[in-house]
Amino acid sequence: MLDAAIKALTQILSPPMRSILWRSVGFALALIAVAAIGLQRLLSWAATSSELWAEAALGGFQTPLNILSWVLSIAAGLGIVVGAVFLMPAVTSLVAGIFVDEAAEHVERESYPHEAPGVALPIGLATWETVKTALLTILVYLVALPFLFVAGAGAIVFFVATAWLLGREYFELAAMRFRTAPEAKAMRRDNATTVFIGGLIIAAFVSIPIVNLATPLFGMAFMVHLHKRLSGSRPEVLAPDQRSMLR
Repeated sequence: MLDAAIKALTQILSPPMRSILWRSVGFALALIAVAAIGLQRLLSWAATSSELWAEAALGGFQTPLNILSWVLSIAAGLGIVVGAVFLMPAVTSLVAGIFVDEAAEHVERESYPHEAPGVALPIGLATWETVKTALLTILVYLVALPFLFVAGAGAIVFFVATAWLLGREYFELAAMRFRTAPEAKAMRRDNATTVFIGGLIIAAFVSIPIVNLATPLFGMAFMVHLHKRLSGSRPEVLAPDQRSMLR
């Protein structure tokens, strides 16, 4: 599995993949910027509303109110930073739906030239799968949020949740290039432990600031190699017309 991770890292930095890498990074940055602006506006509105309410309730206590406003402003800034960190897996999941098939095809042709490449997922299916994962990521993180107040437990819970979510998503996206969606999900369940360990590697990658912008390409390249190994030297490949009928 470590060998697959090294291969994936090498491939996403290779000249043929750089165009995909820069496009995916640019799209991820755009999503983060939109999310940050929205979060900043929300937190600023909450801070202003709280200050106005407190001023109406307390009357002329200007100094305490100024301190409260200052504290809320700092909290808003920290909230944006923390929010960007914890939403990164969700952001990369959304980016994955656009660029992963292009990256997977490059990896398959370069590393497995004697085997038929997979078939790209219909854009609607790829988008639906990644949106589901992004929403599930946010839901799981909201459920896990209380653990942040338990010393040490919060980081572990978030890391494990990220490993499960991203391992699940990228393996199924890689497998669905060769199998129907039900078959890909069944294969993932049959190899749940291996996929989860692979997810731990992707979770470690997504936890590195700046570098994590390349998570969609790394995750997909890594899971392409893992799927090939679990499938054997000659994984079953469906023709495009067979795939369309089974879907």
